[in-house]
Amino acid sequence: MTAKLIHQARWNEPVVMEMGVAGRRGLVFPKPETDAAALVPAGMRRRAKPALPEMTEHDVLRHYLHLSQQVLGMMGVSLFGTCTMKYNPRLSEALGLRPQMAEIHPLQPASSIQGLLEIVHNFDLILRELSGMDQFVFQAAGGADAAYTHTCVTRGYFAAKGELEQRNEIITSIQAHPCNPATAATAGFKVVTLMLEENGYPSIEALKAALSHRTAALMINNPDDMGVYNPQIREWTALVKQAGGLAFYDHANFNGVMGRIRARELGFDACMFMLHKTFGGPKGGGGPAVGAYGCSSELAPFLPKPLVVKNGDGSYGLDDDRPQSVGKVREFLGNLHIVMRAYAWARAMGADGIKEAADLAVLANNYMEKKLLAIPGVARSNPDAKTWRMEMTRYGLGPLKEETGLGVVEVGNRMTDYGIDAPWLSHEPWVVPEPFTPEAGELWSKEDIDLWCEVLAKVCEEARENPELVRTAPHNAPIGRVDAEAPEDPARWATTWRAHQRKHAASRARAAE
Repeated sequence: MTAKLIHQARWNEPVVMEMGVAGRRGLVFPKPETDAAALVPAGMRRRAKPALPEMTEHDVLRHYLHLSQQVLGMMGVSLFGTCTMKYNPRLSEALGLRPQMAEIHPLQPASSIQGLLEIVHNFDLILRELSGMDQFVFQAAGGADAAYTHTCVTRGYFAAKGELEQRNEIITSIQAHPCNPATAATAGFKVVTLMLEENGYPSIEALKAALSHRTAALMINNPDDMGVYNPQIREWTALVKQAGGLAFYDHANFNGVMGRIRARELGFDACMFMLHKTFGGPKGGGGPAVGAYGCSSELAPFLPKPLVVKNGDGSYGLDDDRPQSVGKVREFLGNLHIVMRAYAWARAMGADGIKEAADLAVLANNYMEKKLLAIPGVARSNPDAKTWRMEMTRYGLGPLKEETGLGVVEVGNRMTDYGIDAPWLSHEPWVVPEPFTPEAGELWSKEDIDLWCEVLAKVCEEARENPELVRTAPHNAPIGRVDAEAPEDPARWATTWRAHQRKHAASRARAAE
């Protein structure tokens, strides 16, 4: 296979607010027989007409088709690590967007949404089977929100025991997702961070030194983003319990172990799953997400309310009578259309399919690793860790940067010229120099992985032979290279058209003179 440059759809497309011409219309309405403005209270009337571009319907349609085609032109092979970029089945998408879902009012009585509540309850049961937990709630709007849910539950649990003032520390590790220390600090806990040892995870001795009568919880990923699975995890949770703390399993990297391990059997009191990642929901663009949070029966009284419950007569209801609940972590019941998608995915996969997907994810990652480590300039995180990596591994272009002065940002920009989406780098802090974290999962084929690795090898070769080509990339993208300094300058960035005009109109006028 030979990587070839692609010819992308691209136009010199302006912002829609710059495209209007006075007098153009998409549709002309008849003049109303009554003064419509008089029907609007004076305090609610606009002082000026809205700033909308005056365009024909054809111009509007063509503009947005151009934008969509330019974006679709970059939807190449995207091994976007830590995000588990799965294919979103069309059937699941259709179910999640059905009017019966989209048109439900959040304050409808439970008797009018029995089908939806049954699906939520049944999916709760599926996640209990996968985790060993006793109850799940789907309010949290993502992984960080689910981690925050755990810090709130932890706070409520120890407050009920009269130990909250004493237990004010949460332990995590340097390679855990940043939402774990961040949410712990947000909830008022002190954060104790453990460093990695040569085998890729903190030592038992380091954990023992961190544990004390002040320990409230352990919040940890396993495997971590390096792809390293801690085989001592049962000892970790046992030590945390002996110290009187709670153990929380951040299952953001569940994809490589799903169906193979259960959080409760490893000693955890609570865990969370990313429905918008592991369970086939749409991921990316800051869209809707769900961090499904599950816990033991001991912690269940403190869960956010209401909970979906099955009544004795077989009907479903909303349990809002929970005096020890932490309240809500977001409004209503959460993004239930994502729960619908995840439920459809899980039922379609079945237990055997879920296990097979995990096996394929691990196989694909280790196949990819062999090819990546053959590329000069590529290094692997925790090189002394000899165990097989899980669903993904963090690599680095530190050697290439030392040799050529070009790092992962420049290489990623150049890869887009070959129809490959720029790779995900790393959560902060960068414990690996010039990091990138590809993740094939069970989605991408051997041919896709081969192409991705071949493009990376080609760009690394270009960095040595023609560094300016890589430094100034991308060259085939729909838009030119973005000025990375502009978003850091409050005098230049603008999130609205009005702010853009205020900040840049004067400079444009001077340029025109």
